[in-house]
Amino acid sequence: MNNSHESVNHFKNDGYRTIEQTMEKLSGGTRRLAAQLTTSATFDSLWNVLTDYDRLNLYIPNLLSSKKIYENNNNVHLKQIGAQDFLGMKFSAEVTIDLFEEKELGLLKFSLIKGDFRRFEGSWKIQKIKNTEKNSLIYDLTVQGCQWMPIGMIEKRLKKDLSENLIAVDKQAKFQLIN
Repeated sequence: MNNSHESVNHFKNDGYRTIEQTMEKLSGGTRRLAAQLTTSATFDSLWNVLTDYDRLNLYIPNLLSSKKIYENNNNVHLKQIGAQDFLGMKFSAEVTIDLFEEKELGLLKFSLIKGDFRRFEGSWKIQKIKNTEKNSLIYDLTVQGCQWMPIGMIEKRLKKDLSENLIAVDKQAKFQLIN
C-alpha cells in the first residue's frame, strides 16, 4: 500500500490558535485527515460543546442538522446531514454514526452505522498541554466516499472543513465561558 502524507500548518496572528493538519492517502480512494488546534478554552467548555449533539449544527459550518437518536451511558447514535457547494453544485451527505464518549480520556470516537459514505470514522480528542493553561483539540477523520463521489474533488474541501470545524468548536467553547 502506498501512503502519501501531506502536512499543512496554519498560524493565526491572534496569539493562541495554531492549526496543524495532515492528510494521508490510503488505498481505494480513502483519506485520513487530522487537524489539531491549540486553545486557551478549558477542557470542560470544549467537552460541553462537542457533546451538545442536538446543537452542533448551530455552530459547525456546513452541518445542516445533528440529532441524537439513541443514548445508553457513554454510547450515542447521531444522525447528521452536511452540505457543501462544489463548483456551483449543491452536495449533501447524511450519516448515522455510533459514538463512544470517554470523558476521562477527553475522547469521542465515532464510526459509521449507515450513510452516504463507504467509510466515515474518527475521533475528537482534548488533551491538556503540559506546563501550560492550554489544551489541544484534535479532530481525526478517515473517510471513503461512495463510487459516485470523486474523492479528489472533495479532498481539498475536507481539509478546509476540518480547520473550520476546530475553529468553530473553539469559538463556541470560549463564548460559553464568557456567557
